[in-house]
Amino acid sequence: MEEKSKIMVEHVVVWNRCLEIIKDNIPSVSFKTWFLPIKPLKLTNKVLTIQVPSPFFYEYLEEQYIDILRSTLKKELGIGAKLEYNVVMDKERTDKQLYTVAYPEKSKSVPENKPFSMSIAASADKSIRNPFVIPGLQKLHVDPQLNAEYTFNNFIEGECNRLVRSAGIAVSSKPGGTAFNPLFIYGNSGLGKTHLAQAIGIQVKEQYPQKIVLYVSSNKFITQYTDSIRKNNLNDFIHFYQMIDVLIIDDVQEFAGKDKTQNTFFHIFNHLQQSGKQLILTSDKPPVELKGMNQRLLSRFKWGLAAELSNPDYLTRLAILRHKIYKEGLSIPEEVVEFIATHVKNNVRELEGTLISLLAQSTLNKKEITLELAKELINKIVVNTKKILSIDEIQKIVCDHFNLNVNVLQSKSRKREIVQARQMAMYFSKNLTKFSLAVIGSKIGGKDHTTVLHAYKTITNMLETDKVFKKDLFEIEQKLLLA
Repeated sequence: MEEKSKIMVEHVVVWNRCLEIIKDNIPSVSFKTWFLPIKPLKLTNKVLTIQVPSPFFYEYLEEQYIDILRSTLKKELGIGAKLEYNVVMDKERTDKQLYTVAYPEKSKSVPENKPFSMSIAASADKSIRNPFVIPGLQKLHVDPQLNAEYTFNNFIEGECNRLVRSAGIAVSSKPGGTAFNPLFIYGNSGLGKTHLAQAIGIQVKEQYPQKIVLYVSSNKFITQYTDSIRKNNLNDFIHFYQMIDVLIIDDVQEFAGKDKTQNTFFHIFNHLQQSGKQLILTSDKPPVELKGMNQRLLSRFKWGLAAELSNPDYLTRLAILRHKIYKEGLSIPEEVVEFIATHVKNNVRELEGTLISLLAQSTLNKKEITLELAKELINKIVVNTKKILSIDEIQKIVCDHFNLNVNVLQSKSRKREIVQARQMAMYFSKNLTKFSLAVIGSKIGGKDHTTVLHAYKTITNMLETDKVFKKDLFEIEQKLLLA
C-alpha cells in the first residue's frame, strides 16, 4: 500500500521540483499564467504526463518555454526523459482524439521543440472566468445574448437573401458539420445580418440545448479583450471563448487596425475550427475588401462560405411589410403598403421605420391611415433624410464620370486626369462625409492628411478660375446627391 502511494505522488514531487527551477528563471507573471494551471498526471518510465487547459496553451508552451522544460526535465529525470501533454477539451469530445503528435526519438533527452505525444482529456476544471457571468448563477452558465425576436420565421426570404438564409438553416441543423464554417455574412447596414446570425443561434439552441451558443459584437469582444489584459487574466478570456460550440461575432470589420485583438481572435478561431465548432461572422464588406486585417486571419474568413445580403427587391419589401402588419395585428390599406414598398428601397430597417412612423402619425394626430398620409410622410422623409455617402461610392461616381477604372485612384500614377479625379474624390469626401482627413487619405490612394488638404485647396482654387472644370464638378455633385 505504501509502495502504491509512493508511485501515485512521485509525478507530483517531480513536477514541483521542476516548477521550483522554472520559477527562478522566468518572470513571476509568466510563471503564474503559464505554469501554475498545469497539473501533473503521472510518471511512467521517465515519461512525465502533464495536463494543460487547451491546445492554445500547449502551443504557447512549445513556442516559448520548450528549452527550459527540456533542460529542467532532463535534470530531474536524467537522460531519456520524455514529456507528454494531456490537453483539456470539452466533455462532448471525450470520445474523439482530435490530434496526436508523436515523433521518433532523435536523442536520449527530451526531443527538440516537440513533445512525444499529446492526447485529449475531458475537462474537470470549472473555474474559467466567464466574461458574461450573471451574478447568482454558476460560472459555467453562458447567456447566449440572443434576441428572441430574431428567428428564421421572422426573417422574410427573397431573391436578395435566399442563398444566405438557406446556408444559415443548414448550419443550424448541423453546426460545425457543414462546409459553411465559418459562415461569413456580409452586406450594407440594415439588411438583416444580425437578425440572420442570431436566428442561427436560436435554432441551434432549440435543436441542441446542450451546446454553448454565444452572440457577441466585435466592440464587446474588443472591450473584453482589453479588460482581460488590464486585469491580467487573458488566459481565462481565451479559455472561455474556446469553450463555445457556436460563436457568432457581429461586425468583424471593427477588428481592423487592432493587431493584438486580431492575434488573439486568430488563436480562438483556429481552436474552434479545428475542434469542429461553428463560427458565424458578419461584416459590412466581403473578406477580400476588408482593410487593416491580418492576412492570415483573412485567409481563415475565406475557408467557408462568404455570402452577401443585398438590398431587398420590391416583392421582398412587400412581403416584409405584410409580415410586420400581420404580426402587429394592424389594418392598413393595401395601396398604402404598396406605396411604401415602392418608395422606400434602401434597407429593411428604413422600411420598418417608415411603417412605425406612419402608425405614430396616425395615432398622435388621430388620422386614418390613407395613401395621402403615407405620401406626406414619405415626402418628408425623402426631403429630410440625406443619404450618408461612403468614400468608396464617391470614388466610383467620380471615376464613372471620367470613364476611369476606380482602381487607378489607388495607383501612384501622376497622369493629369487621374490626379484630378483623385483630388475631386478627396474634395467631395471632405465635403460630403464626416471622415477625418487622415481616413480620407488612407482610403484614396493611401495618402496622408496633408495631401487631402492640398487637394481640397487645389479644387477650390480651380472652381474660381476654370469654367469647364466648374461644370464637371457640378455634374458630379448632382450625381452624388442623387446617389
